[in-house]
Amino acid sequence: MHRQWIEVAADGIEALAVFIIVTAMIYGTVKYLIEFARRAEDSYENYRLQLGRALLLGLELLVAADVIRTVTLELTMQNILMLAVLVLVRTFLSWSLVVEMKGRWPWQQA
Repeated sequence: MHRQWIEVAADGIEALAVFIIVTAMIYGTVKYLIEFARRAEDSYENYRLQLGRALLLGLELLVAADVIRTVTLELTMQNILMLAVLVLVRTFLSWSLVVEMKGRWPWQQA
């Protein structure tokens, strides 16, 4: 029973991540189209930033779900290695998004 609750929690976190990303994309696209129609100056930049933030949050939640699932449910060497690869890929994606959004690496001062 305890195992099922952890699995449900990890699935819920993953679903939340997908919901946040999809909702932000829809909202951001509608907002962008409205701003674009009004010829707002920074409409595209604002759109990129909003989508980037949503993707960053979604990636963080997906990593959390993977950690919960791996550490609490399936603690095998193969799963730990798979988790490490997923975390590395998602961390690289997160850093790439920060560089794209802010023009600098996450550890650099503004």
